[in-house]
Amino acid sequence: MKLATYTTPEDTAPRVGVVTGDGSTLVDLATALSGAGFDPRSASSMQNVIEGGADCLAMISTAIASFAGEAMPISQAKLLAPLPRPVQMRDCMCFEEHLVGSSQAAMRLQGRTEPSERSRKMHEIFNLRPIYYKANRMAVTGPDTDVNWPAYSQLMDYELEMACVIGKAGRNIPREEARAHIFGFTIFNDFSARDTQGPEMESGLGPSKSKDFDGANALGPWIVTIDEFYPDNAAMTVRVNREVRSVGNCSSMTVKFEDLIAFISTSETLHAGEILGSGTVGGGCGLEAGKLLADGDVIELEIEGIGVLRNRVFAAKREDQV
Repeated sequence: MKLATYTTPEDTAPRVGVVTGDGSTLVDLATALSGAGFDPRSASSMQNVIEGGADCLAMISTAIASFAGEAMPISQAKLLAPLPRPVQMRDCMCFEEHLVGSSQAAMRLQGRTEPSERSRKMHEIFNLRPIYYKANRMAVTGPDTDVNWPAYSQLMDYELEMACVIGKAGRNIPREEARAHIFGFTIFNDFSARDTQGPEMESGLGPSKSKDFDGANALGPWIVTIDEFYPDNAAMTVRVNREVRSVGNCSSMTVKFEDLIAFISTSETLHAGEILGSGTVGGGCGLEAGKLLADGDVIELEIEGIGVLRNRVFAAKREDQV
């Protein structure tokens, strides 16, 4: 099942809908639930649907199967981020290929012949435990939106990631039970201000303003529930202005989502509505491709089985470097 958050020209209040057919139509969940005799308040937001768990999804399936109305063309809706304000966001590093590729690209940019001490330490830690940082859940934007680059940066980059949406709370979750805690998956563009990121990472505390600006975390176009999609083998493609920049596959994940869930939930409760980013697929950023973004570029991130997340970036006038 594909679940989207959207508005219409007639109603700017966010609604939840089920994407139907080939992705060209949308059924309003509240309308479908009411028509089937269910309480539409259970689908008043994506967070409510997620917290409703299997019972809510079963109710939605029944309502959609009996829906006798006309589905709305998705072109008439404005899709928002499927989870406009996640409970929490953590961006992880699951692809060793990206760790190696981005380190080599940074060496080229800096004229180095050997990796930095920070890079060597990251490789060492990666081999011992999952790596992640807390992302900015307040900086989320959706598909087909413009992202205005912060004025303190001139080096604009995209990063193709998959986002896992937690569906059931848990603490000390065994790896073998981790899938039961997943609601579904969406696409994540982790926009990065590269000229700001370098100095920040050297501090040892991780990224801050290089990823903390309005629209920096793009999610969409919808969430595909785990019963319909699981990232065992799906192509991950980047296009910029319709030109293919890279093609990867989620099968190359070195660290799996089950590993992340088991590790992060150690002595800590994972909550429904949290998002775990996979980190960038190998080759899935401009830094690795050797070609960053330019003013007005349109970025399309596609994951087979999920869909396409499209955004456009606009450069800003430079201010003093942060």
